[in-house]
Amino acid sequence: MSKQILVLPGDGIGPEIVAEAVKVLQRIDARDGLGLELVFDELGGAAYDKYGSPLADETLERARAADAVLLGAVGGPKWDALDPALRPERGLLKIRAELGLFGNLRPAILYPQLANASTLKAEVVAGLDILIVRELTGGIYFGQPRGTRTLDNGERQAYDTLPYSESEVRRIAKVGFDMARLRGKKLCSVDKANVLASSQLWRAIVEQVATAYPDVALSHMYVDNAAMQLVRAPKQFDVIVTDNMFGDILSDQASMLTGSIGMLPSASLDANNKGMYEPCHGSAPDIAGQGIANPLATILSVAMLLRYSFAQADSADAIERAVGKVLDSGLRTADIWSDGFTKVGTAAMGDAVVAAL
Repeated sequence: MSKQILVLPGDGIGPEIVAEAVKVLQRIDARDGLGLELVFDELGGAAYDKYGSPLADETLERARAADAVLLGAVGGPKWDALDPALRPERGLLKIRAELGLFGNLRPAILYPQLANASTLKAEVVAGLDILIVRELTGGIYFGQPRGTRTLDNGERQAYDTLPYSESEVRRIAKVGFDMARLRGKKLCSVDKANVLASSQLWRAIVEQVATAYPDVALSHMYVDNAAMQLVRAPKQFDVIVTDNMFGDILSDQASMLTGSIGMLPSASLDANNKGMYEPCHGSAPDIAGQGIANPLATILSVAMLLRYSFAQADSADAIERAVGKVLDSGLRTADIWSDGFTKVGTAAMGDAVVAAL
C-alpha cells in the first residue's frame, strides 16, 4: 500500500511546528517500518510568494496523488492586502473542496496533566473527551452568491449565502453517527433551526439518518445554547455534529477547555478516509520565528493521520502515549506552562516526543 504524505508547512508558525511533526513521522516510520514517503510543497501565503497563487495547480495535483496531507497553518498580515481570491485562506478552502474533505474531526481531549491549564475549574473539565464533527465543504464559507454591492441610496452592502443540500447533510450526519457508535453512543446535532431555513433542513435530515442508528441517542441543540453548555457543563457532550461555520466557532471554544488550542489536532476526511491533517490553531504570526509555539497539536495530528488514513492504530497510539509521557515529565511550552513546570521551546518539545518514542 502506498503511504505518500504531502507536507505543506504553510505560514507563520506552520514551518516550525511541522518540522517537529516531521521528526516524529520519521522516528515512527523507522521504528515501525511503515514505509512512509514525504513530499513537500507550499500552501497559503508561502504558496502565493512562490507561485502567485495560494494553491498552485501543481500543488493540487500532488495533493491528489498523495495518500494523506499534513498541513501547518495559513495566513498572516503580510497577505492581508491581497485580493480576496488570492488570500492564503482561499487556498485552504480550495484544497478542502477539491479533495472532497467534507468531514472534519476535531477532538477536544483534556490530558489529565493539563487539568490546571484550563481557565475552567478542574472539576468541570477533568476527564473531558469531546469529538466535534464539522461539515467542511459546504455552508456559508462556500455558498454563492456572495460579494458586495451598492444600494440605491449609495450605501455599500455585503452578503453571503448559507446553502446546504440533503446529500451534504446526510453524509456528515452519517459520520457523526458512526463516530458516536464507536464512542459513547450519544450524538448532539447543533443548529439554529428556530431562525435559519438551512438549519431546519439540517435537523430534518439528521432525524432521517437517525433511524438507521437506533443504538445512538440523538439530541438537538441551538448553537447559542451549545456555546453556553460547552462552558457550563462540557462533559454532557460526547459527539457533536454541526455545520461549517458553527463547527469552526465551537471547536475553537472547546479547545480552550483543554488548556490551549495548541493541544488540539484535527482530521479532514473524504468518503474513503483520505485526509488532510492539521492543528486546530492558526498561523499565530505574532510568535512566528521565536521558537516558542506548541507543536503538540501538529504531532497529535500525525497520530490521527496514521490512524485514519493508513490504519496504523498501534503507531498512532504510540505517538499519543509519547505525548502523555512528555507531559508527565513536566515539560511545557509557553501556552500550557505554569509554575512548577519546565518551560521549553518548539524544537525541544518535538525532540522530547521523539525521545519518548
